[in-house]
Amino acid sequence: MKKVVIKGGLVISDGISREADILIKGSRIEYIGSDIPVHNARVIDAEGLWVIPGIIDDQVHFRDPGMPHKADIRTESIAAAVGGVTSFMDMPNTSPPTLTQELLEDKYFLGRKKSVINYSFFMGVSNDNVEEVLRTNPKNVCGVKIFMGSSTGNMLVDDKKTLEKIFSETPMLIATHCEDEATIKENLAKYIAKYGENIPFEFHPSIRDEKACYLSSSMAVEMAKKYGTRLHVLHISTAEELELFDNSVPLKDKRITAEVCVHHLYFDQSDYAELGAKIKCNPAIKAPRHKEALFGALLDDRLDIVATDHAPHTVKEKNQNYLQAPSGLPLVQHSLNVMLEFYQNGKITKERLVEKMCHAPADCFKIKDRGYLREGYYADIAIIDPRIEWQVQKINIRYKCRWSPFDRHLFRGKVRYTLVNGDLVIDNGILQTMHSGGRLEFER
Repeated sequence: MKKVVIKGGLVISDGISREADILIKGSRIEYIGSDIPVHNARVIDAEGLWVIPGIIDDQVHFRDPGMPHKADIRTESIAAAVGGVTSFMDMPNTSPPTLTQELLEDKYFLGRKKSVINYSFFMGVSNDNVEEVLRTNPKNVCGVKIFMGSSTGNMLVDDKKTLEKIFSETPMLIATHCEDEATIKENLAKYIAKYGENIPFEFHPSIRDEKACYLSSSMAVEMAKKYGTRLHVLHISTAEELELFDNSVPLKDKRITAEVCVHHLYFDQSDYAELGAKIKCNPAIKAPRHKEALFGALLDDRLDIVATDHAPHTVKEKNQNYLQAPSGLPLVQHSLNVMLEFYQNGKITKERLVEKMCHAPADCFKIKDRGYLREGYYADIAIIDPRIEWQVQKINIRYKCRWSPFDRHLFRGKVRYTLVNGDLVIDNGILQTMHSGGRLEFER
């Protein structure tokens, strides 16, 4: 059995930071303490470094199967590992969309074959696949995903009877993309009438506006309360929606939870002038007041999780006019760096950063034995040098699309090592093994 000792790092977990060694045997953490013997062990010197649980990203689009020109599970899982992410949950709007149990298992086969980190895949919902959805196993599938707004293929769910049946009958966690399609279409028609196809990107948040978000989110929350559904609302982007979420009970006891993505915390409407289509995403990045409100709600626990909604497209696809340029941006390699920048600016503590990116996703989805540095848990670990300054450049961008909205940005703090199930996957940016990821299990 392989043995690894992480020596002398600042171990950050469960709300505290302490200097300690970590002994890993096989795939799990055996012991956390001091003066661990290193005989017959691989030693990782973590002196001066932070040792944190691997990040769990509950919302990514790795474009597999069907869109290999944009991304695939292998390329994006490597990029994720370079950024300290050790587990991901992938969305169903692939080609074909994940709308049957057979197609869902096909994706798990791809995960086993390609992923260097741990994986789970959402079951997709359409207006006509309810019986397939209800067959989903809550113990080995992260959840079911409902697009209550625009999506790819046959995945916009706008039939009230379908929504009622899913919300009332599924034992699974339901994750929702909430934007009201009628509001978006009405807004878009006004801008097309004025600008044709060449709508300035700065009007994206006026087209996919606060009203569109609130109408849909409030409907999802109302239905969840009516049926006692376990609801998780993805990528909240407006201050108005925050009234829908509660912080009066611990996360483990919540029936309705919500996520915020790093780009909605970092960018605002003023950034369209420079970045244009590169930050076009759904729901839209909006006025500065929203990101400030979102950050406050993250800290007071109305928002539970930080994720990415990683959604790569090629440069060629993005370099089109407003109507043709697809929505989405690649983020999974750099989400930790964004949050470290907030830490360095005094907006969040390192303990809370770990809580929101590691502990909270594990608690929210009831992931078995992951998300914390605890004895007996899987050894999913990111080791960070908080002192290193480095610049995002094409040469160090690991996404298949090879671009980032953070191009040329200077970050401080870098992942030195990433371990998945006890295996050293990334050593100073260099991939060490291709076969470490496993299928996530859920204690439900």
